[in-house]
Amino acid sequence: MTNLKTLINSRFQLLTYMALSMMLSGFLLLLRVKLNQSFYYLFLVWNLFLAFIPFCMTLYLRSKTRITRTKLLTYFTIWLLFLPNAPYIITDLLHFKRSTSTFLWLDILMVTSFAINGLVLFNLTLLDMETLLRKFMSNKKTNFLLLFIFFSTGFGMYLGRFLRFNSWDILQHPDMLLLNIWDILISPTQHLEAWAFTCCFGAFLGLSYYVIKSIKQTNL
Repeated sequence: MTNLKTLINSRFQLLTYMALSMMLSGFLLLLRVKLNQSFYYLFLVWNLFLAFIPFCMTLYLRSKTRITRTKLLTYFTIWLLFLPNAPYIITDLLHFKRSTSTFLWLDILMVTSFAINGLVLFNLTLLDMETLLRKFMSNKKTNFLLLFIFFSTGFGMYLGRFLRFNSWDILQHPDMLLLNIWDILISPTQHLEAWAFTCCFGAFLGLSYYVIKSIKQTNL
């Protein structure tokens, strides 16, 4: 617990800005509810909560002075299942095509603010996870695993947005989930959108991560 408090204190400024950013998103949502008399976008709060889970997991792991390979592998598996929830909020921009709001600019600003928070949480938690992985793996293996994380996250986003699966379906409906995944893998020509979505978002997430990492390393 002491190590966790120390880590939080060392990141106080970052966590403060993140809290302010999320509060702004919440304020924009409440303003939208007030002006449009509609609760349609309240699901964004739940999506942002899910996006926060992997960040909390790696924050906890980074606070541990000692962690075994087995424990890290267990947490990594759970973490990877929840990770797509962070950038997933970007796909909520698709809801604009069904928007009938008279304040469309507010909808755009609100959803974008939630999406940015999700993307930032994705990059922050991945920075922590990379640090943890490099304690047990070579640089080459870690870099390869990062590529796998980018594209598996993109694939997870596709499963959530278009096939409507969520992180808990691995426990609740594993047979249905695995059958859909297997079908996509063995019949790529019949699921071109799935592969295109996965590749495009995987590349986008990878580039955004390395941009953030480069900025962090150069202290800009």
